[in-house]
Amino acid sequence: MSRVVKAAAVLAGGLALAHAAPAITSIQPLEPLRTRLLPRFAGLGDPGHVALTFDDGPDPLSTPRFLKLLEARGVKATFFLLGFMLERDPGLGREIAAAGHEVAVHGYLHRPMPLRTPRATHEDLRRAHGLVTEATGTAPRWYRPPYGIATTSALRAARRLGMQPVLWTSWGQDWRASATGTSVFDTVTGNLGGGGTVLLHDSDCTAAPASWTATLSALPRLLDHCEEQGWKVGPLAAHGL
Repeated sequence: MSRVVKAAAVLAGGLALAHAAPAITSIQPLEPLRTRLLPRFAGLGDPGHVALTFDDGPDPLSTPRFLKLLEARGVKATFFLLGFMLERDPGLGREIAAAGHEVAVHGYLHRPMPLRTPRATHEDLRRAHGLVTEATGTAPRWYRPPYGIATTSALRAARRLGMQPVLWTSWGQDWRASATGTSVFDTVTGNLGGGGTVLLHDSDCTAAPASWTATLSALPRLLDHCEEQGWKVGPLAAHGL
């Protein structure tokens, strides 16, 4: 191999690493470390508040059930929407916003960012950002990458579009076929504290069929738990990030 070819290979590898490097922060065992080192990125906010967030909607089968439950409890949340789902049902996106919830961007397609070029990454976010803005009349403030894998290109694209990337401090692992209301509740509350951001899913479009039913079952218990701890529950806009 010539020196030129070797140099090109090293450069390509370095660029690929730079593109994907932040993805390491999404690895599950490293989440506590991520929260300590990158609190804003992890979603650590007001210690008297818990941010409630949902990914992968809007889904006409499941999302309205979450909206109904949240309305009954007087709770607002942040919904990270997928562009292709919103494109299918923009009216439901408008309904989420009209109910007083915050609408954010989860990308157009639910695909890992390290597998995309910087140009494709920007186009994905731009497309989703435009759909959310058109449906709700408000430019989205937040961006959460699929699988929590935030590449350098994704972070740059989000900031160019005026969005702040944010992940989570606690999740329910509610996408699994084995998930139950009890397992989701136990998993979320296992490390949940004041100032945390909770990740749940209001759709099964990228998860096990009907997995959202476990999430819906766990939600009242989770809201009760937060109330008992003296934590207010609301959207990221009220979280003090």
